[in-house]
Amino acid sequence: MIQRLRLKPYISQSERWPQQGRIILAQYDDQSVVVYQAFSRKMGAHAVRHGRLDGPRFSLDRMSWLRTNFLWMMYQSDWGSKPEQSCVLAIWLRRDAFDAILAQAVHSLFAPGVYGDRETWQYALNRSEVRLQWDSDHNPRGIKIKRRAMQLGLSGETLRCYAQEWIIHIEDISQYVQEQAKYMREPEMLLTPAEHIYPVKDEAVAQRLGLDIWADR
Repeated sequence: MIQRLRLKPYISQSERWPQQGRIILAQYDDQSVVVYQAFSRKMGAHAVRHGRLDGPRFSLDRMSWLRTNFLWMMYQSDWGSKPEQSCVLAIWLRRDAFDAILAQAVHSLFAPGVYGDRETWQYALNRSEVRLQWDSDHNPRGIKIKRRAMQLGLSGETLRCYAQEWIIHIEDISQYVQEQAKYMREPEMLLTPAEHIYPVKDEAVAQRLGLDIWADR
């Protein structure tokens, strides 16, 4: 049973969301931001039980990727049907920590409009523990759309802090995902987490991330 995740009809949300551009869609409040990750059943159960992500099968030596966009997570995990991504977790992350992660993020691929030259980008990449990647967002059926979705890869001390200190709450939403997967071709029946454009207050950070819209409308 979903305890904390706020749900709304997909149709009403999709009409409100921008149809193109780089934006951060997320469920958030004053204290937290919801991010999604998917693991094996055993890893997911340990995370829920302990409220952190440092279980015996979670490696702090390997980059771990976070997504704020529920439908992007559904595309990535094939609605929780992939064997090693069958346990879908909604993770309430401290909002100040999420903002700090955004402030560190460096594009995984060279973005000349942001860094000017490859040497500047490579220097920033080598010094950062957060990778930023923009991918095509997808509709419930898994079809690409023009809007771009963000994912963030954490490593080093940033990953350790995320896994062990910055998490407020973890919820296994796998059952909900399975129930809603039945409606991926019937969007009028689909309920998805209530998501809005995440406001990035620091304009310099927003521009470095490459955001097209960085305040909710």
